[in-house]
Amino acid sequence: MPRAFVFDAYGTLFDVHAAIAQHRGAAGPDADRFSEIWRAKQLEYTWTLTLADRYVDFWTLTERALDYAFASFPSVDKALRPKLLDAYLTLGAFPDARVLLRDLKSRGEATAILSNGTPRMLGAAVAAANVAGDLDAVLSVDSIHIYKPRPEVYALVTARFQLAPRDVIFVSSNRWDVMGAATFGFRTAWVNRASAAEEYDPAPDAVLRDLAGLPSIQW
Repeated sequence: MPRAFVFDAYGTLFDVHAAIAQHRGAAGPDADRFSEIWRAKQLEYTWTLTLADRYVDFWTLTERALDYAFASFPSVDKALRPKLLDAYLTLGAFPDARVLLRDLKSRGEATAILSNGTPRMLGAAVAAANVAGDLDAVLSVDSIHIYKPRPEVYALVTARFQLAPRDVIFVSSNRWDVMGAATFGFRTAWVNRASAAEEYDPAPDAVLRDLAGLPSIQW
């Protein structure tokens, strides 16, 4: 049967902490905590806006979350702001992501990204990672102005590929994203890179430490 492998972008294919990693020395001893709060606030903004039935694009939220991180950690020089934003546009891909996408395409599988990121952000990251040729679609919530985990977001996949939800295998490092996809009816894999202890229903069909284990799963 036809099927599609669909991936979240940030944290799953692209390392959200790669931006601070490029400037760790300049950021100082609070670099890791700074990056964590930047990411956490970015996601918090998407959830609260969606609950309020409002939309602000993901790049603007990324900038606002970065400003919040600077305010939270005065030790980090605000002069790094433009450098960190430039680095975020071209986040490094995890090595296992490049390998997996090539493998899936060589097997004739349909592949896609489904992300909160704007088309500009996703285009820059995909180009920097040199994975455009391994993707059949790059889908952004910006087309409907609603963030994950709303079901309308996951419906972008079924509409694009003309597949039933059970014919989509959705892969994300974000447990709440996996929950949303599973609720919609996708088969799901949680890539638990951080060894997090999070529980939502429905449970994922598979839990992995990284993307390398995905091809061995019997779907």
